[in-house]
Parts: sequence; C-alpha cells; structure tokens
Amino acid sequence: MKAVDSVLIGAGQAAPSLAVSLAASGQQVVLIEGNLYGGTCVNVGCTPTKTLRKSARVAHLARRAAEFGVMTGPVSVDFPAAIQRMRDKVEASHHGLVQWLEGTENLELIHGWGRFEGRDGERFLISANGEMLSAAHVYLNTGTRALTPDLPGLDSVPHLDNASLLALNECPEHLLIVGASYIGLELGQIYRRLGARVSIIHRAGRIAEREDDDISAQIADFLRAEGVEFILNSSVTRLAPHADGVSAELSDGSTLIGSHILFATGRIPNVERLNLAAVGVETDKRGFIRTDAHFNTNVSGIKALGDINGRGAFTHTSYHDYQIAWAELDGQQPDGQWHDADRRVLSYAMFTDPPLGRVGITLAQARERVQQGQSILVAEIRMADVSRAKEESETDGMLRLIVDAQSERFLGATILGIGGDEIIAVISNYMATGASYRLMMQALPVHPTVAEFFPTVLARLRAVD
Repeated sequence: MKAVDSVLIGAGQAAPSLAVSLAASGQQVVLIEGNLYGGTCVNVGCTPTKTLRKSARVAHLARRAAEFGVMTGPVSVDFPAAIQRMRDKVEASHHGLVQWLEGTENLELIHGWGRFEGRDGERFLISANGEMLSAAHVYLNTGTRALTPDLPGLDSVPHLDNASLLALNECPEHLLIVGASYIGLELGQIYRRLGARVSIIHRAGRIAEREDDDISAQIADFLRAEGVEFILNSSVTRLAPHADGVSAELSDGSTLIGSHILFATGRIPNVERLNLAAVGVETDKRGFIRTDAHFNTNVSGIKALGDINGRGAFTHTSYHDYQIAWAELDGQQPDGQWHDADRRVLSYAMFTDPPLGRVGITLAQARERVQQGQSILVAEIRMADVSRAKEESETDGMLRLIVDAQSERFLGATILGIGGDEIIAVISNYMATGASYRLMMQALPVHPTVAEFFPTVLARLRAVD
C-alpha cells in the first residue's frame, strides 16, 4: 500500500490544475484516470466540436460568398479532411495536457479506474490498476456521460452519442437527432452544413425550452432556413433496422427513416465505478454527488468537483470549482466569486451560428419575480438594428438586458447573435462586481462593435410587466 497526501479520481477540467497546485505546494499527489485525460471537453466535447464547427462555418460562408461580392465555384466538403483536422487538434490538446502532468514533480499518474475500498482510520483506501493507495484527502472529478434512453429495439440498431458521432469517418446521409437542447442543436447545424440531411425530434413544443419563447423561435427560424427539420411534440417509441440505416417509430405512429440516429437527451454522472457506498458518500436521486458550496461531500476529506456535483455542466464551471477549492486550500480569503459556489454568476453559451450567450435570469423568470413583488427593468435591441451585425450581414438574433430596479444591478442577459458567446462575458463579468448599470451607461465603447450598444440599450430600460 502506498500512502500519499491526496488522490484525485478523474482528470476532467478541475482535477489536473488542482493536482498540479497540490503537488507544487509539496504534497504527494496521485491522479487517477480510467479513460482520457482532459475528460469530455478536450476529447469529445469542446475541442473537437468547436474545431468541426469552424469547418462547417467556413463551408456555410463559402456558400454565401456571392452575397459579399466574392465569386466561388460549387462548394463541397471533404468530410474526412475536416474530421482529421478535428482529430489533430484534439490530439495536440490531449498530448499537451499529459506532458504537463507527467512533468510535474510530486505528481504520479495512474491510468485505471479508481475505486474506494473503505477506510483505514481517518484515511481513505483507493484501488486503481492493481495498486492500493491510502490518502488523507480525495477529490472526485469523474464528470458525466451521454444518457441514452432505453427504447424497444435500441439493441438492434447502431446508435450514436456525442462521442461516437465524432468517431464517424463519413458524413451521415440523414442524421436523426433525438433532443433539441444545446448539444443536439449545435451538432445538428454542424452536420447539416457539412452535408447531412438533419431531422431533430423533440418531446416539447419548442426547442431550447430553457430559453425565452422568442429566443427559441429565432433559433428555430435560422436553423430551419439552413434546412434543419424539426419534429416537435414527438418522441421515439421504437427503433428497428432498415435497409437505409434505422427506422424510428414516433409517438404519433409515423415512421422516420435515417442513416444514423444520435441521442442528445441529457447526461448522467459517472459514479458507478467509484464504490461510494464503501465510504458513505451520498448522491441525489439522479446520482449526482451532494456537496456544499465548497464542494465538500457529507464525508469529511472528500470533495466532488465538476459536472459530477450537479452545480454546473460546463468546462468553465468545472475549472471554476478548482479555483474555488484551491483558494480555500491555499488559505486565500477572496471576497468575490471564489468565496464559494453559491456566490458565483453562472453563464453559458450555445455554440450555434449565430451563438447564444446567456447569464442570469430569463425574461420569463423576471416576470415570475414581478408577480412576487420585485421591480425589474428590461431593455432589448434586434441584431438587425446593430450596425456591426448589418455590416457583416449577420442580423439574426437580439440582445436583452434585465436589471433590478432598486439595486440597479444586472439580473441577467441574453445575447443571441454575432459574437454572443464572447460578448456575454461583458455582462457576466460586470455582474460579478455588483455595480450599478448606470456606470455601464457612462462607458466609452469601441465602434463598430455589438457591445457598443450596451449604453444605448440601457437607456431604453422599461418596467417588466
């Protein structure tokens, strides 16, 4: 048995940086990973999909070239070349991460599945790849994986998730996607632009239903304009093999035939290999590990970071978990978002084209608060009225800002349109300061940009009814 100070199980977006920080502080540290270092983001998430998104966007712009006075011939996509470019970027990112970890003093890597084996007094016993470790502190960062619903006929047909879709070497002829949330919409647009026919089946009456109705409608409009088909208020009830690929029976009794089927129906936590019962770590009914705002589980000495704690489902929230955890371990006393996870401002983006940037509450949530007596202001502008968007012929979408009337602090923002994934940081960073929106009204922005309209839009604030 090997005794160390800290063991980290899972090398997603929180654990590698935390492992290096702990090792640099003088601790003896072991990082255990049973699959791929870097987790979902580096290997089957952010890095590959955003790389492939760029190829898809270039193809889309090439098809629009004549709008800008640029003459091209017929546009076609070399799908294997686009996929190879994606894999090269993934390999470079993965290799760089492993090199960094392997070169860190006091840090040992074990490639295998980490598992609790019980306790030895105040220390935890963990096995991995035939080794037994004893540690005073354990950090869990094993993340989540795609949820595939258990459907009749599922075992009789090949089916894809976000990872196996990216492993294809040929573009699907007709890609059926089950689920119209962020992953399904992003991948649907990407593969449509790369040459696939795309049909998206969704149980609700609108797509991206976490967003306001008008935002969902605008996203659906620009995706439909590119040829993405939506089958709403519908679900898959049965699957069967077909000469052309797969036959999906829908809840209304109709049948949809596709060459491939992708399930984008949510995520489930990777906890089943951890043997949490051996040390008494509690999970919620979905399997996510319960933690407090400092990521402590119910068992002293064990923290859960990243997607597995259910406090965020993004690379940036996982890395922020590391920052909060390390600030505490390092003896820092931050008074901002590193204080604890309950105080941070959560933001996210959906990387369709144009992208959606979101932080805080929606207009629908603002209206609910108004019904409870809160006074809230809202202002908005269409991208079709934004100079930069018009100049670039990227006029889909809108910008919406929501403010508390009494404190004058931002409560939320929605930016659907050109640069929305980047521009949202202006608001999310500003929200972290707690400053009045009136200070932003006095700012001197750069022209021509989308963000320059924040002062102008704020001058239009009106009461939410």
